[in-house]
Amino acid sequence: MNALKTVETHPNARPRQPPLTDSGWFWGLAFSLMSLVAIAVIGPKWDWRQRQLEGRYLGREQAAAERQRRAGGLAPVDLAEAAADRDAVAPGRIVPAWTLVTLAAAAAAGSAGMLWRERRAW
Repeated sequence: MNALKTVETHPNARPRQPPLTDSGWFWGLAFSLMSLVAIAVIGPKWDWRQRQLEGRYLGREQAAAERQRRAGGLAPVDLAEAAADRDAVAPGRIVPAWTLVTLAAAAAAGSAGMLWRERRAW
């Protein structure tokens, strides 16, 4: 018991390093890495859903243009006949998945760097 007290009160003794899980940077790294895994797992389903949403958006955009044409006195156009394949109109996504991946990877890299810096200081 006395030996333990002398170690703690010794002027050159370094305080113990707190557990890794006490760091907010650790949790930032853990959650950003899990988001990368989640994006990889649900990527195909997300792409399918995004395609549906963007198709609806493009349809609404064409309907609004048609309303403006009719309000301007032009002859109406049948949107069903003028409809085109979604992939021909917009082959890529308006909101691609790489934006989410880039954001999650940047968060993981930043958290890892700060965690390393924090742990190195001890």
